[in-house]
Amino acid sequence: MNDISPKLQNQISQYQQIQQQIQVLSSQRYQLEAQSREVSKALEELNGLQQDAVIYKNVGSLMIKAKDRETVLKDLTEQKETLDIRVKSIEKQEKHLRERYQSLQEELSKVLGPSQGREEGS
Repeated sequence: MNDISPKLQNQISQYQQIQQQIQVLSSQRYQLEAQSREVSKALEELNGLQQDAVIYKNVGSLMIKAKDRETVLKDLTEQKETLDIRVKSIEKQEKHLRERYQSLQEELSKVLGPSQGREEGS
């Protein structure tokens, strides 16, 4: 990399950092989506139970009997909403980073040549 200009070295570094950030965000989004699906499934099950059914909830590593159904429903609904908001936020960040990534990839391809630019993106 000694024969590469500092500006180009900086762009390559940014490119690699953005690639790593996209991977981290994708992983976080995947985990949040999985949690959201779990909460949705819990809500479905809870709504399918009889009104007088005994309900337990996790508190840390314990399961305790819930005092009332409505509180559990409210908590799960709020948790689902929070997870969905976080997923949307991460999707926006991902989109922005992917656009920046694509832009840098095009810039680097012009400078380094088409074959080297594609290798960087693989």
